[in-house]
Amino acid sequence: MKSVHDSNDCHTAKIMVVDDEPVNLKLVDRILRSQGYGSIVLESDPRNVLALYKSEMPDLILLDINMPYLDGYQVMEQLKALNDPLLPPIVILTAQSSEEFLLKALQLGAQDFLVKPFNVNEMVMRVRNFLQSQLAHKALYNQKALLEAVVQERTEELHHTRLQVVQRLGKAAEYRDEETGYHILRMSHMCAHLAKSIGWDDYQCDLVLNASPMHDIGKIGIPDSVLLKPGKLDAEEWKIMQSHTTIGARMLEGDDSDLIKMAREIALTHHEKWDGSGYPNGLAGDSIPLVGRIAAIADVFDALTSERPYKKAWSVEDAVSLIKESSGKHFDPELVEVFEQVLPEMLQIKNQFQEKEIL
Repeated sequence: MKSVHDSNDCHTAKIMVVDDEPVNLKLVDRILRSQGYGSIVLESDPRNVLALYKSEMPDLILLDINMPYLDGYQVMEQLKALNDPLLPPIVILTAQSSEEFLLKALQLGAQDFLVKPFNVNEMVMRVRNFLQSQLAHKALYNQKALLEAVVQERTEELHHTRLQVVQRLGKAAEYRDEETGYHILRMSHMCAHLAKSIGWDDYQCDLVLNASPMHDIGKIGIPDSVLLKPGKLDAEEWKIMQSHTTIGARMLEGDDSDLIKMAREIALTHHEKWDGSGYPNGLAGDSIPLVGRIAAIADVFDALTSERPYKKAWSVEDAVSLIKESSGKHFDPELVEVFEQVLPEMLQIKNQFQEKEIL
């Protein structure tokens, strides 16, 4: 593989020369071409430099200072304002050699200077050295960008894989319960909309959308005799049923991704109640994670307003009344207020994912 320090690489680089004197432009052009440089951009009007730079993207700029309209200092200020991470080296072409003059040029971003009249050997060596440095810098920058793209692609693949696992586990839980995939769709979209309504960003809303379908994953570990019992559960059976929260949390522990951590939090806390009377840990108020409080409202509202083999669907009015009555008891009072405000959107979600629709 060819090194970035290979002279042939330098000769393929692009050099911009800016000088208001056509004679100087021709001289520099002739010197550079005699050394094998074939991509040279000449410009005599400094007002055109910015646009020309954007279109040509040179690897080195040879810049005169004393020019009409815009001097070299102003041109450098314009280029610096672009904040281009690959801004090429700027070498000043000047007939002046005072320390004050040169320091100002260096402060504005120039890397070096060539004094007129040019020493051909000096110009050739400086051009070669700066091009080698710039091409090496570009190679490293492009390699970094490539690596970042690969990392991003792998990260997206991992997120997609985790998402697929979550969705499949959610479906596995559906087959063990009287709930349906439509309930999970509605509940998860309601969670996401509630989260958006209280100011969560798109990333967080996407997380809760994809994590909340796991809220009842722990029911996989509940015996059929309890989970599918047609009648009322006795005290021992109810205790077993409640354990689906801790079972779900154990199933989801040990993964540090945001998605799985949120799914675990929802599975563990969506049956906690604001007044501390919920399960499994009797958490109260703000000690209940916000995502668990969000899931609680969405889960209960959709469950109440959905028909099941063991019950008829409640009317929306009755379900909303119960949620309002349970404000400060079962549910976070502030979330209940938000829920009431976005009720039309909640109903749209229910209509969007009707039981008769195909998943």
